[in-house]
Amino acid sequence: MIVAITGANGLVGRRLVRRFAEQGHGVVALGRGAARWELPQGASWREADLGDAGGLARVLDQAKAELVLNPGGMTDVDGCERDRDGAWAANVEGPAALARWTKKAGAFLVHVSTDYVFDGEAGPYDVDAAPNPRGVYAVSKHAGEQAVRTLAPEQGFAIARTAVVYGWPSTGKNNFGSWLLSALAEKKPVKLFADQWVSPTHAQNVAEMLAELGHRRLSGVWHTSGAEVVDRVTFGKRLCELFGFDEALIQPSKMSEVKLASPRPSKSGLVVTKTAQALAAKPWSLGDSLQVLRSEYKERA
Repeated sequence: MIVAITGANGLVGRRLVRRFAEQGHGVVALGRGAARWELPQGASWREADLGDAGGLARVLDQAKAELVLNPGGMTDVDGCERDRDGAWAANVEGPAALARWTKKAGAFLVHVSTDYVFDGEAGPYDVDAAPNPRGVYAVSKHAGEQAVRTLAPEQGFAIARTAVVYGWPSTGKNNFGSWLLSALAEKKPVKLFADQWVSPTHAQNVAEMLAELGHRRLSGVWHTSGAEVVDRVTFGKRLCELFGFDEALIQPSKMSEVKLASPRPSKSGLVVTKTAQALAAKPWSLGDSLQVLRSEYKERA
């Protein structure tokens, strides 16, 4: 099978490329600029910008992809507020272009979305909960979902929402887990929100769930996040406990104390019951997820 993967320089994209290549599939890794890592055997790099519909279609035509996974996009929440055109291009026009192409080619699309499509007033949210996005990032990701629903072939796509994806090492920019781990390892105090509840998700776990959705062509909306919903302070303390860091370095704070360009959902988190029942790749518990992070850190630190 020929698999095309966007955002191939990113945290989830890299893991998807490796996974499909190791399974013997032909992999076309798509990203802006050049590959910033050594691609595995069986994978090739193609420069592609999600905001360039024509360029995306040409690359996919050449690749003859049968499966397209889209973990790419503009994920800098505050950056989206500053660059609204860029956010719309990457998070709406890109998924729309992929949906049109998969419909034409008869390929299957796995589009990655976010818990931010919900307002965070009453989480955790099941797959059937009504979105109510706030902020440019959230609105653009919700619009991207709607583009896929509208333009992709019926039963020819999966929308996979995830949340607070982390892993080690970072891929050019820090993620929540790598930033926190680095700071604590240097014995630096960190302020974490005590009033934001989330579903922390290890990138490898996301990749495994996305890969299965694609392999099995499981259509519909899926929540592909970690299995536990915790506040960020609890996440930090659990990490300290496992790594042997001083919990006193964790300083609880409130979102209202920080001037943020974009609103954040407070009572967020995703219900993963459907995913846990249907997939062989189960959502990981927080403990299992942090154990994998610890293994990665020890191997690559």
